Amino acid sequence: MLRMNVKAVGLDRDTLLPVVILTDESEESYVPLVIGPAEANAIAVVLQNMETSRPLTHDLLLSSVLTLGGKVDKVVITDLADDVYYAEVCLVQQGKTLRIDARPSDAIALALRAGAPIFVNEKITPYAMAVPGEEDPEMEQFRSFLKDLSPDDFRKGN
Repeated sequence: MLRMNVKAVGLDRDTLLPVVILTDESEESYVPLVIGPAEANAIAVVLQNMETSRPLTHDLLLSSVLTLGGKVDKVVITDLADDVYYAEVCLVQQGKTLRIDARPSDAIALALRAGAPIFVNEKITPYAMAVPGEEDPEMEQFRSFLKDLSPDDFRKGN
């Protein structure tokens, strides 16, 4: 498994669809995931250290896991089939590991709240990950774009 970090979340400038960008630890390769607007907001709240007056759904989920004596151990993007990503939330409760099927966006939002690592299964990395190469000017431009990317870069009107 390859450990990933959340680089940014926001709107794709061309499609105006919400996207979360995961990068490997060296930020040399990335996985862009199209997600729903509610999940984009749930991820952005954590990335931007925003306070909410009431718990959001992912806050409630984490609180429930903790109250039941569990811990979010990690999340894994497990599969890619027909352009749909699949994920698991791995919980530990009383020494037992529980794997729960989840949408990647929900798994990521939960992992960020729990401080849990995010992984991509190596079997899908050839299909899911983009690795910009020196010989491809367009990918090199995108790599440069990723380097200085912030959530504000995805907002409408920029």
